[in-house]
Amino acid sequence: MSLSLAGLLTGLLLALAAVAGGFTGFLLALVLGALGWVVGAALEGRVDLTTLTNGRRRG
Repeated sequence: MSLSLAGLLTGLLLALAAVAGGFTGFLLALVLGALGWVVGAALEGRVDLTTLTNGRRRG
């Protein structure tokens, strides 16, 4: 799937969320979409989340 097609589908889904759920539904769709992107990117290896999961270590 090309990035332009993925962007088109994302925009359409966000528009449906805005129509069905109003502004709150739109914001919820944005947050969940961003969270899904981060999880997918982490599973693909594009994003390294070990710094967030390990936290700060004293030593």
